[in-house]
Amino acid sequence: MAQTQSQPRIALLIDADNAPAEKIDEILTELSTFGVIDIRRAYGNWIKHGLIGWQNKLLEYALRPMQQFDYSKHKNATDMAMTVDAMELLYTEQPDAFGIVSSDADFTPLVMHLRSKGAAVYGFGAAQTPKPFVNACSRFLYLEALGEDAVIAPGADAAVAEAAKAEPAQAKPVAAVEQPATFTGSAASMAAEGCLRIPSSQLRQDSSLMSLLRTAVNAVQDEDGWAKVGAVGTQIGNKASFDARNYGYATLSKLLSATQAFELRDEGTSRVAVRDKRAAKPGRSGN
Repeated sequence: MAQTQSQPRIALLIDADNAPAEKIDEILTELSTFGVIDIRRAYGNWIKHGLIGWQNKLLEYALRPMQQFDYSKHKNATDMAMTVDAMELLYTEQPDAFGIVSSDADFTPLVMHLRSKGAAVYGFGAAQTPKPFVNACSRFLYLEALGEDAVIAPGADAAVAEAAKAEPAQAKPVAAVEQPATFTGSAASMAAEGCLRIPSSQLRQDSSLMSLLRTAVNAVQDEDGWAKVGAVGTQIGNKASFDARNYGYATLSKLLSATQAFELRDEGTSRVAVRDKRAAKPGRSGN
């Protein structure tokens, strides 16, 4: 019998004090594209009335409740308990990746340590999550970008919107091509408003985003200026934490197209490539 390659193991740790219970299904759906979530823990002071919403999800989603009393008034100890458990799991269970659900920047040193030891870290949090935590993760997704809350921003190009509806996002393995990006103020602010598809004009005004995209394309382009979108995604992922959905687009290729600063060829295929319009010279072949 032929051996099947085992899937990456993921440990999901949830800061229930700083995460909405109604997003757990979307979080699990997203994480399941990277591997098997065989460790699922939700941390909080479960005697608090505010965690009733989470209590109703524990059995339904096989989440293990981790009780953590507050040691002092107005300050919960959940983040410390999660950090201690994450370190123990890192060296005992040795999962391939961690899912951290929280909007608390206190987890930034933990994330940096986990990644330095070879574990991928997938973060989930609200749009106001501090950027140090966001950028420390292998990939970070705003909770507002998951599920039905992701809506088209006013002024978004109709053609881009229709294209996005026609091409669903594809599941990716842990070493995903369109993996890990730097998050800018515009993405976070649009997410906070529930308007996640940022229109072309605003994308082009985002200097950090445009620099990230152009630098990545330039780094892997061929002599004619064309770069495989997969290679572009890998280059970005090696540099920072990135997900096109935080800008409202299902894939990196859709985001590149929406900026209107790049031309694409072989769209809809595994050969899709991109070229900076500024690099396209008259008479240069597009094939």
